[in-house]
Parts: sequence; C-alpha cells; structure tokens
Amino acid sequence: MSSTYYDVPLLKPPVWTWEVPAYFFIGGAAGGAAVIGAIAQWTGANGNLARDARWIAAAGAPVSAALLTADLGRPERFINMLRVFKPQSAMSVGSWTLSAFSASTAAALVPISAISTTAVPFSAVLGCGMLTYTGVLIGATAIPVWNAHVRTLPIHFAASGMASAAALLTVMGHDDPAINRIALGAAAVETLMGASIESNRAPVSEPLRAGLSGLVVRTGGVLSGPVPLLLRGLSRSRRARQAASIAALAGSLLTRIGWVLAGRASARGESESHARRQDD
Repeated sequence: MSSTYYDVPLLKPPVWTWEVPAYFFIGGAAGGAAVIGAIAQWTGANGNLARDARWIAAAGAPVSAALLTADLGRPERFINMLRVFKPQSAMSVGSWTLSAFSASTAAALVPISAISTTAVPFSAVLGCGMLTYTGVLIGATAIPVWNAHVRTLPIHFAASGMASAAALLTVMGHDDPAINRIALGAAAVETLMGASIESNRAPVSEPLRAGLSGLVVRTGGVLSGPVPLLLRGLSRSRRARQAASIAALAGSLLTRIGWVLAGRASARGESESHARRQDD
C-alpha cells in the first residue's frame, strides 16, 4: 500500500529551505545578545560590551525577519500572521515576538536615555522569547523526532543562542570574564544535551544519530558543546577562547540545520512505517 492518501503524504516533511535554519541561528544569537547587553548595562559592566551586544541584537532582528519572509515566499504572508494574535499558535506568538523584538532592539540604540532605558528591559525579555520559541515551534508539530523532544528543544536552542551571542562578542574583541562564564555555561548545557541525545536509543530519535541528519547533528553538538567547553575551561589563552567561539558559532548553525534534516528524515520514515503496517 502507498504511504500517501490520494497522492498526499500521510505526514508531510518540512519543506523549509536554508533560510529557516539561518533564521533560527541568527534569531537565537540576536536574542542572546539582547539578554547579555541588558545584563551588562544593569551591572555597570564595560559600556562597550553593552553597546556591541545591543548592536548585534538590533542587526540580527531585521535579518531574521528578512529570512523568515524569504522562506514564506511573499511579504504579505508575514504581515497576515500579525493580523490576529493566537496564543495557542507558536508561529503566531513567534511572529509577534520577532516584530516586537525588532522594534525594542532598535529603540535600545536611540541616544535618548528615557527611550533606551525603557527599551533595554523589553528587548531582554523578548530576547528570551527569541532564544526559546523556535524550539517550541518545531516541538509542537506532528514530526515524530521533534515532538519527542518538545521539552528539551527550547533549552537546547536557548543554550545554543546564548553561546552564539557570547561567541560573537568574543570574536569582536570582548574578553570579559563574564562573557567567558556565559560561554562556559552554554557549552556545558550543550554538552549535556548532546549526551542526552546520544543516550536516547528510542527508534523515534534515530534521525538524530543516523544518516546525514545524524552526522550534522552530532558534528554540531561536538562543536558547540565539548570543544568550546574544553578550550575555554582548560586554557587561559585568548587565542583558545577565539577558537572556541568559532567552533561554537559553527556548531550552533549546524545544530539548526541538523534538526531540520532530522525532521525531514523522521517524516519520511513515519510515512514508510505506516505503509508497512498497512501492508502487514
């Protein structure tokens, strides 16, 4: 028996192109930068650190919107998602979060203290949403491998986004101890996430370990977890921290790509499994 119903797949694989994992990556890094920028300002840390973090957030927000719009195909589709706010829809919440985040990060750059002082905490709160909502978005679908990890994906993506933000700031020349601690914490969480994925031997998680998707997920996990954890934790060299940052950025991007590929493999596998059960 066919794995389709009147030539329509029983479970449609995600048709996202490269724009979506890039959007996940850039949006996560922007959200993390907004959080770091707010913390740096509130604690009275290096003013240049807060400024650069706010610029990363403000630059990442419109790029994220452009990537999402490009994947949707027509700009009006993104605008249509803003017509009605649906709290039960992760896509609706995410679209509103992205729009509000873009506005708040831009306002945080305004050289008028009354405006920026108000905008910074809003951008930090919305940055937390940017860090986590994409994990919620894919977990709240019928794709088996995504849905099976619905509780850990937001944590996974949040740690990856914070790691990316800290890595970008390190590459820009910020070598503050606080940035190193944030990066170490994110790498530790990513290492635990990788171990959790490897120890999960359930058939539904097979795309995270096998095939092209498994290779990409595993490579991303190593680059965003153990590699920066060891480089930052065991070496006091600034060059090592720079190398850790490059590894973390590559790992974060590969992680997003790997999860999208795993979703495609999982959907195909579920349709084929359903067809075999029908044949039996």
